Amino acid sequence: MGIDTERDIEANLQIGPTDQGMVRLFIEAGATEIPMDFDPEEAEDIAEEIMAAARAARSLKKKG
Repeated sequence: MGIDTERDIEANLQIGPTDQGMVRLFIEAGATEIPMDFDPEEAEDIAEEIMAAARAARSLKKKG
């Protein structure tokens, strides 16, 4: 199972700042809750990776 494997799982993603100056990604899937805290620099790195993946996906979609 990898990143390209489709799954029939619904999840909710919330993103926001914490009162400790961190950026929290909060993932909820059924009874599972996963809070992930990152310092602002790490959050910016993650945002850049998401943007790069979006550009790559967009270019693949145009080819197909």
